[in-house]
Amino acid sequence: MSHRGKHRILMVSDFFYPNFGGVENHIYYLSQCLMKLGHKVIVMTHAYGNRSGVRYMTGGLKVYCIPWKPFLMQNTLPTFYGTLPIIRTILIRERISLVHGHQAFSTLCHEALMHARTMGYKVVFTDHSLYGFADVGSIHMNKVLQFTLADVSQAICVSHTSKENTVLRSGLPPERVFVIPNAVDTAMFKPAPVRLSNHEIVIVVISRLVYRKGADLLVEVIPEICRLHQNVRFIVGGDGPKRVRLEEMREKHSLQDRVDMLGAVPHAKVQSVLVTGHIFLNSSLTEAFCIAILEAASCGLLTVSTRVGGVPEVLPDDIIVLAEPDPNDMVMAITKAIDLLPQIDPEEMHNRIKKLYSWHDVAKRTEIVYDRALKCSNQSLIDRLPRYLSCGAWAGKLFCMVMIIDFLLWRLLQMWQPDRNVEVVPDINLRSPHGEEKWDFGADEI
Repeated sequence: MSHRGKHRILMVSDFFYPNFGGVENHIYYLSQCLMKLGHKVIVMTHAYGNRSGVRYMTGGLKVYCIPWKPFLMQNTLPTFYGTLPIIRTILIRERISLVHGHQAFSTLCHEALMHARTMGYKVVFTDHSLYGFADVGSIHMNKVLQFTLADVSQAICVSHTSKENTVLRSGLPPERVFVIPNAVDTAMFKPAPVRLSNHEIVIVVISRLVYRKGADLLVEVIPEICRLHQNVRFIVGGDGPKRVRLEEMREKHSLQDRVDMLGAVPHAKVQSVLVTGHIFLNSSLTEAFCIAILEAASCGLLTVSTRVGGVPEVLPDDIIVLAEPDPNDMVMAITKAIDLLPQIDPEEMHNRIKKLYSWHDVAKRTEIVYDRALKCSNQSLIDRLPRYLSCGAWAGKLFCMVMIIDFLLWRLLQMWQPDRNVEVVPDINLRSPHGEEKWDFGADEI
């Protein structure tokens, strides 16, 4: 902890701006609210194009874009030890007290948590997704997660379903896993000033057009809804490999005048698309939370969604219609939603969401998890190794070897460049009472 009793947090993930998504939004809004509570927050991610080095975002949020290029699906190439020197330097320069990693898919997150534990830092991990247990990819990812969480201080999941999934996959004790849902910026996602007419029903879909998001379901559902309801029109925002199938469906059924394909929609324009519709359709096949339906509800749209993962936990039953991930069931759910539209008041729905979900509340609950993590006892490498051994007959020994090598490399770095030779960065307090920039030097820098 810092000399003022506040936390100094390093957020780490491969998924951050300028890339857009649920994880990126979560890290950004959580960081902003933690800074308002008086904590220092630094974000570390990989380089995006020519965006490398240190960048600053709203409110003075400092972002380290380390010079690692994405390898696959915005993830950096796993190096195990390649990131150790730069992560060590950032931890010392910023006087970090706690490392918070996000998303099990993120290579950078796993490596940062591993190095941080080697150096004795407390770590917290947030899981944003659900994974299976049977396919090769899931088995591999679950074993990696088991390795990372074997020595994590505390973990956070975005829904109770996600918590059950993470506990089963990682073997982490349930009492060390907390459920803190996502939230929505209700100041950005507001209903249209004038209530839309119900003469023409507009159904909005904003999603990545991939298999996991149920794009194949849309191909079967949209033509049937257009056949049953002549006053229904679809707006589809998003891009991905399944977009071709949707374009073919539109051509096959001659629905060019009733299905608008917008392509990728920047996050800043999502609200302007949502307020043109009456119903929001989510067809995901797996979802830990689904922040998209929260944004839609905040804009006053009645939601129709597949009953998967943590989705049933997100919204009250009277403002969402759930269906099984089956075309016939989804058509019935959309028909039911159309009948319910006259009972929906967008402004009232917005106010309910405003009371239910707040990023400030998420930040305060996360702050409690940080406090608990920092109270965990410090243990030597010898004391920590049995946790890795329990990960499996062969995997446990391999994990122990990885951690021992990491420890030896860290010691070599300390000999080559002692901590005292790493220049400490002065804090810049951009939230001073009079509005001017204020340099805030720690006691150890004076």
